[in-house]
Amino acid sequence: MRLGIPSLNFMAVRNIAASGSILAVIVSIVLLATNGLSFGLDFTGGSLVELEFAQEPTLEAVREVLVNAGFADAVVQAFGTPTDVIVRLAQDNAPKAGDQVFAVLQAAGFEVELLRSEFVGSAVGEELREQGGLGLLLALGIVMIYVAFRFQFKFSVAAVVALIHDVLIVLGVFALFGLDFDLTVLAAVLAVIGYSLNDSIVVSDRIRENFRIMRTNDPLRVLNDSINQTLSRTLATSVTTLLVLLALLSLGGELIHNFALALTVGVAVGTYSSIYVVTLALLVMGISRDDLLVPEKDQESDGRP
Repeated sequence: MRLGIPSLNFMAVRNIAASGSILAVIVSIVLLATNGLSFGLDFTGGSLVELEFAQEPTLEAVREVLVNAGFADAVVQAFGTPTDVIVRLAQDNAPKAGDQVFAVLQAAGFEVELLRSEFVGSAVGEELREQGGLGLLLALGIVMIYVAFRFQFKFSVAAVVALIHDVLIVLGVFALFGLDFDLTVLAAVLAVIGYSLNDSIVVSDRIRENFRIMRTNDPLRVLNDSINQTLSRTLATSVTTLLVLLALLSLGGELIHNFALALTVGVAVGTYSSIYVVTLALLVMGISRDDLLVPEKDQESDGRP
């Protein structure tokens, strides 16, 4: 090992890492199958009304007024400051539901101001949901083609396995806690794919180089040395990114909370997957030095005997 490069034996706990990853993926799939994702208005359709009260209201009192006015499905939540409230209504409410909610609350004696009112039709929401799913699949397909062209087919499979692992765990967290999954969260998931892929490519590039230059046929040693050689770069990138995301998560407000949460979970899991999931997938596929040797070109005869 060169000076300054750590020599941690990551591969010594590969079986524990593999078991943990498999368990996390299975739990995520079960949660998605049972709980499902709590799709936001972007995907389901409906109305979203943001209100600002003169004084901090009692959310239960606001909901009771709306239920008595005929909005039985109204979801009332605090938003940002104590005086800001979000009201969500199902898709069967009219596009003018925001004005109606505002009028009902004013008539009930609340000092309130209407900040915004948004409506998404059910057809638009369904189309966005389908396009979002296709976008995820397209991103994974393009990644697989790119990595296969850039490196080798086994590396492309390993990269896609790691990306599926990361996406499923992020979605599993949202299914577990029933968090709203809207377009901003979908954008975060796509960003996680890009981030995780970047980490995986850095590790894969070093693995390829070491298979070619190291005089050993032991894949465990090559993979372990490659992880150690890229560890400082991986941790520096991940820690600085997580610091920014944690700041957004704690100070960014309700509007970008789920976006920042999805990225935070994705970056943490993506860092882990670039170290373990990619390398474990390569081991399962039997990666070897022969897979990465540069084929020798046939030398042309110079005409001499």
